[in-house]
Amino acid sequence: MLDRLQAVEDRYEKLNELLSDPEIINDSRKLRDYSKEQSDIQETAQTYKEYKEVHDQYQDAKAMLEEKLDPDMREMVKEELNELQENINSLEEKLKILLIPKDPNDDKNVIMEIRGAAGGDEAALFAGSLYRMYSRFAEVQGWKIDVMDSNPTGLGGFKEIIFMINGNGAYSKLKFENGAHRVQRVPETESGGRIHTSTATVAVLPEAEEVEVEIHEKDIRVDTFASSGPGGQSVNTTMSAVRLTHLPTGTVVSMQDEKSQIKNKEKAMKILRARVYDKFQREAQAEYDQNRKLAVGTGDRSERIRTYNFPQNRVTDHRIGLTIQKLDQIIEGKLDEIIDALIVEDQSSRLQNADE
Repeated sequence: MLDRLQAVEDRYEKLNELLSDPEIINDSRKLRDYSKEQSDIQETAQTYKEYKEVHDQYQDAKAMLEEKLDPDMREMVKEELNELQENINSLEEKLKILLIPKDPNDDKNVIMEIRGAAGGDEAALFAGSLYRMYSRFAEVQGWKIDVMDSNPTGLGGFKEIIFMINGNGAYSKLKFENGAHRVQRVPETESGGRIHTSTATVAVLPEAEEVEVEIHEKDIRVDTFASSGPGGQSVNTTMSAVRLTHLPTGTVVSMQDEKSQIKNKEKAMKILRARVYDKFQREAQAEYDQNRKLAVGTGDRSERIRTYNFPQNRVTDHRIGLTIQKLDQIIEGKLDEIIDALIVEDQSSRLQNADE
């Protein structure tokens, strides 16, 4: 581990030199790439530097015990050694986590797709609740939200809503939201006060750049049609709506949110690229999972991952057995406690796999 950490520190110092080189400063591509690489390893390099400093202090204190010291001084040195050893142990654990290979998608923007599933109108209302929950969480993070397509219901819910979240590290925090979310509550339309159970599915796709997934024009079938509103009635006499079909994978994206066919095609293409990229990523992950299964994954979307129980003000994440009695806060976007627990569990699982 120490050899790997020294290599990271050496690279960090080299990048500092490169980023001061006028030739690099004048090359926007190299400047961007080197700056990102430096940012990615900065915490590891700085933590390793701190680890070495604390380790040196420990060795110095240990050497003092071999000298002739009065009883009070000897006791003080022993206390300092204990504190330094605890610090070293803590830094070693942190460095192990920092050395876990980073998910290349972690820094990306995300495209989230929320759909009402089992439960009719109540499922659509729950989909709307989830959209507002993620929107408020994103706002607190300082991220920007852009609704790409939606199919609202008359009661204020969504049969489906697709939106992009632009923000540094968005995927790293939201990737574990993939799956089926279950709600238990008394619907507003229920006069008898009975608790209903409904579900909505959430998909979290990392935004894919053109260089990451190659989609050829010849592999896409483009269909245009008139936009329609709730109930299927036409709301636009022009053929502004677009349907893209990626023939090799059978992936289909329809878009009618914009009045312009060009803008609809641009949005549809962005979603199509993300879905195709996600499909390839999942196939690769499935192959990996045949050998090792992580405790927390980005998961099969049919898997029920979480239950929101309104009568008991309770949220339970079934993957890690976490139950929190703060549903009223969580549904308002205060997701940090759940997300942090999922990240810690994922890191622990990866550490365990690395040691095997």
